[in-house]
Amino acid sequence: MHVIHPPKLSDAAADDDDSPEVLRTYQAWKGSNKFFLGGRFIFGPDVGSVFLSICLIVAPVAVFCAFVARKLIDDFSHHLGVLILVVVIAFTFYVIILLLMTSGRDPGIIPRNAHPPQPETMDLGMEVGPGQTPQLRLPRVKEVIVNGMTVKVKYCDTCMLYRPPRCSHCSICDNCVERFDHHCPWVGQCIGRRNYRFFFMFVSSATLLCVYVLSFCWVYVIRIMHSENTSVWGALIKTPASIVLIIYTFLSVWFVGGLTVFHLYLISTNQSTYENFRYRYDRSENPYNRGIFGNFKEVFWTSIPPSKNNFRAMVQREPKPPTRVSGGSFINSNNEKIPIEPVEIDGVKPQWKNEATAGGGKRRSSLGRSGSWDLESEAASVTGIGYSDRMSRGGSSGSLGGSLEVPVK
Repeated sequence: MHVIHPPKLSDAAADDDDSPEVLRTYQAWKGSNKFFLGGRFIFGPDVGSVFLSICLIVAPVAVFCAFVARKLIDDFSHHLGVLILVVVIAFTFYVIILLLMTSGRDPGIIPRNAHPPQPETMDLGMEVGPGQTPQLRLPRVKEVIVNGMTVKVKYCDTCMLYRPPRCSHCSICDNCVERFDHHCPWVGQCIGRRNYRFFFMFVSSATLLCVYVLSFCWVYVIRIMHSENTSVWGALIKTPASIVLIIYTFLSVWFVGGLTVFHLYLISTNQSTYENFRYRYDRSENPYNRGIFGNFKEVFWTSIPPSKNNFRAMVQREPKPPTRVSGGSFINSNNEKIPIEPVEIDGVKPQWKNEATAGGGKRRSSLGRSGSWDLESEAASVTGIGYSDRMSRGGSSGSLGGSLEVPVK
């Protein structure tokens, strides 16, 4: 009688190795981010700076409570002295919560494509020998119409997608971020579309906290002057903690207060920090400007879009990345056609400009993604968008007057 023996452990292990490994999205994440609590919080690679910022906030407030606010409790009637202590503690917790909301959330990361878009443009710059097929090449730059102005969007080699308007690739976090403002080392996170509101609230609230501590330090010094009939310097000598706090908060007000004023200007003109330093909209028309009221409404009174990433979703580890060929052209590892869906912005799907193409056939967009990701509501400030298949050779020529370049790392 023929007996079938059970498989050996080594054979079972080999079968397990052949099966795709299933992980959560944050475990297979290709960026440089740090995740906590099973992917519920996402930080930048410099997350340690968050704890430094918390110490820079809590330490002076603790000194203020111990050596200044506690002394003022009995100097004000009707328990107003206790209110000074309660307000500074509550306001400190509020500032720290805003810091964590800025640092621990998805700033607007656009998911990477699993494969590059299907190349469509013939690389006319390459010499083709007899019997050889011209090589297809991805255009490095495409043109987008934003409020009647031409804006150039660039292809991201790392994320394998065309960046939407106002999007840039952060070299620190290694992600493409919507409405990229800057990477803030003090919060250890990129500042983008989904956390800019909390960043501004954090900076402005920290400014008010500094002003609050600075003001009551001077109140305490003045009380010492009147009670002991001494000069300002004599009163300051009697409270060295106030001297340290006055110097510290005075310098801090210039820093966080300056940031608050600067970002008020950026919000009123609907610019990001990156755009302000790179494009200088004061010398050209800003296609995203909706007027002062509309710009403030966009930042503070519009709903924050949901994250395009489900960091706790189960995914399979990719076996290998697609093969890249030098010269800017790509070869897909599985030679399959990648379905492309047009980007829908504010409920309006963009249309490609009708331009003459080789062979006169219809062209489809290279802006898209394989898989289940649907890029929706790319930029809340964009009201009408159209895409052009024009290719800029070398990434610099071929632009129209007034065109803008989307940031590239």
